[in-house]
Amino acid sequence: MAQEFLTTFHDELKSVTLVPSEVGGRYTIAVNNAIVFDRGTAHHFPEVKELKQLLRDVIAPEKSLGHSDKK
Repeated sequence: MAQEFLTTFHDELKSVTLVPSEVGGRYTIAVNNAIVFDRGTAHHFPEVKELKQLLRDVIAPEKSLGHSDKK
């Protein structure tokens, strides 16, 4: 998934950091410490498409995601 983000947002992202949690089942995506997705709040594990849309909305709102874009 990290590679997917780096490929899709090659001009916007310089790195992706994976941080293990001490709490089992935690899955959080953040950009500059701002939470973009939290599994505990969303109550589901996201598809890559959903995460790419959420990231795009924060870091590059004008960017088209092609077939992964919202309909």
